[in-house]
Order: sequence, then C-alpha cells, then structure tokens
Amino acid sequence: MHIQEWLETIPAVSVYALVAAVIGLESLGIPLPGEIVLISAALLAAGHDGINPWMVGACASAGAIIGDSIGYAIGRKGGRPLLAKLGGKFPKHFGESQIAMAERSFEKWGMWAVFFGRFVALLRIFAGPLAGVLHMPYWKFLIANVLGGIVWAGGTTAVIYSVGVVAEAWLKRFSYLGLVAAVLIGIASMLIVKNRAKKAAASAVPAPESATAVATD
Repeated sequence: MHIQEWLETIPAVSVYALVAAVIGLESLGIPLPGEIVLISAALLAAGHDGINPWMVGACASAGAIIGDSIGYAIGRKGGRPLLAKLGGKFPKHFGESQIAMAERSFEKWGMWAVFFGRFVALLRIFAGPLAGVLHMPYWKFLIANVLGGIVWAGGTTAVIYSVGVVAEAWLKRFSYLGLVAAVLIGIASMLIVKNRAKKAAASAVPAPESATAVATD
C-alpha cells in the first residue's frame, strides 16, 4: 500500500505521532525513511482538512530535535566503541568510510555540520551521535540542532503543503511524483556522499602521522 494511502486510514493524532516517531528515530541514528514520511504527511494535509500542516511541521521539528539530542547523549556516553559496534551491524550506514567522511565534515564545519547535515539523508543519522562522540559543546550542538530541525522539517512541510494546495487537482499524481523525486534525490545524495566517503577514507589513514609530526614539532 502507498504510504499516503495508508496514512489516510489512521486518525490525525496517529499521523502526527508517526511523523514525530519516525523522524525522531532516524535522527537518533536508526536508518528510517523520515523524509518520505514527512512528505507524505504534508501532502495528506494539503488534501484533507482533518490534518493540520502546522501540527505536521511542529511534530516533525520536535522529533528531529529530540531524536538528535538523544543521539548526542548516546554518542557522548558510548564514544568510539559505539561507532565500531554500529559499523558491525550497519556497515552501509556506519562503515569506516562513512564515519571518516562525517568526521571530516565536523572538523571543517563544526556546529554547522549539524545544521546542514539535517538536509543530507546519510548525515541526518550521524549528526547527533557523532557530535556526542566528538564531545562538541552541548550549547553549540543544541543551537545547530534546533535551527536545523525547524528549518528542515518546517521548510519541507511548508513547501510540499503549498505545492499540494496549488495543484490540488493533481494531488494524487503529485503524491507519487513527490515520492519518486524524494527517492531519486536520496539515491543521488547517497552516491555523492559515498564518493566523498571513499575519498575521505583514503586520506584518513595518514592523518594520525601528520598530527604526530605537528605535535613533535
């Protein structure tokens, strides 16, 4: 069954809870299709008076912020052994190359990696746990987390809802096109991230020697 068709069969409160839960778990570090669920809920709100788009955006933002915060706490407590354990269970998401790429992003952008990571499918599951592992100051993480969660969740909801209202006659067709577009964008993002991850992994090996040389000097 199509996700949006399934969402139409459950109460509005359950839709809000589902959006918050899926996005929250994804932000916590569990690979789930949070963006697809959010797009489907926003489209549903555009075609049904019973679903409030403000509530969809608010629940999505809350799920993103809370999930990232829990992920931060888990990462801070678990440290690098946690990443190694996750790498064994989810090699496609927490493999050495992916973690190397994420670490380079954090080293280069700092707290902005948390903000912009919200808009990249793979980095979305890394931001919270990795910020905790790297001991990013919580106040910096919190600012980037809140801003990123609101802009991403609220912005996505507003754009999809607005397009759905304007093209109400084409809503059914657009729902499929929207999901297809989301999948294609996700695949493209994954390919780009995978390519960068390989490059990061290749250059990550000599990094400790460079750091040691600097420290010796």
